[in-house]
Amino acid sequence: MDIRIPGLEAPLFSTLQHIMDAADDAEKSLNAPTRTYVRDAKAMASTPADVKEYPNSYVFVVDMPGLKSGDIKVQVEDDNVLLISGERKREEEKEGAKYVRMERRVGKFMRKFVLPENANVDAISAVCQDGVLTVTVQKLPPPEPKKPKTIEVKIA
Repeated sequence: MDIRIPGLEAPLFSTLQHIMDAADDAEKSLNAPTRTYVRDAKAMASTPADVKEYPNSYVFVVDMPGLKSGDIKVQVEDDNVLLISGERKREEEKEGAKYVRMERRVGKFMRKFVLPENANVDAISAVCQDGVLTVTVQKLPPPEPKKPKTIEVKIA
């Protein structure tokens, strides 16, 4: 907000103008996303995944070229969120070599998936083979239908 009144250049008015400008700046910064949010959003956007449902399981497939198992973490948080994360590190430059082009992604990556109610979080397996991570989450067996309860009628 920029309100200027000609002829009123007194210190009081300049102080008020400064306070009003500071309030506008504070409002803009409160609405801005945090650095952590931006970093996580970029990490999630750069990690595509396929999700398949089978009769007895859910399967999450994520490309992880060039990563070792120690670079990948698979976790369950809040009892129903599958978190796949890790970091792809830049390889060390050798003496006398320099990059002419660098297109492969480096840095942290992450994906979060909210698991359905019938996912068995105690039966999760993860295998990384040929640069493809496959996470399998078994389904819980369907609940047995409740049998009607028979109540004996007494004659009084």
